[in-house]
Amino acid sequence: MSVDFNAVATEFCNFYYNQFDSDRSQLGNLYRNESMLTFETSQLQGARDIVEKLASLPFQKVAHRISTLDAQPASANGDILVMVTGELLIDEEQNAQRYSQVFHLIPDNGSYYVFNDIFRLNYS
Repeated sequence: MSVDFNAVATEFCNFYYNQFDSDRSQLGNLYRNESMLTFETSQLQGARDIVEKLASLPFQKVAHRISTLDAQPASANGDILVMVTGELLIDEEQNAQRYSQVFHLIPDNGSYYVFNDIFRLNYS
């Protein structure tokens, strides 16, 4: 059975960003103990530490707008590599901030979890 990696990546990103924007403290089930997040210059490992970092970000409201989403199969095991660029609207700011994010998704019992997550704001 062949997996449509583009469809999986799109579905994952829609779910991830909707959850992040509504209640990022609930993202823990998408990570595992071996998962790693690089958020700007901080590196964290493990679902608990990753969610603590995301929940502690200094804003109340956020909205992600995806500009581009590219995906590729990352291994014969069904891993998927996802690259996202987009804009963040934070709190009451009128000017969006641009970002890039990479996810390495690992298949797990009919679903996927985030093994690697790299996030970076893009400054002009």
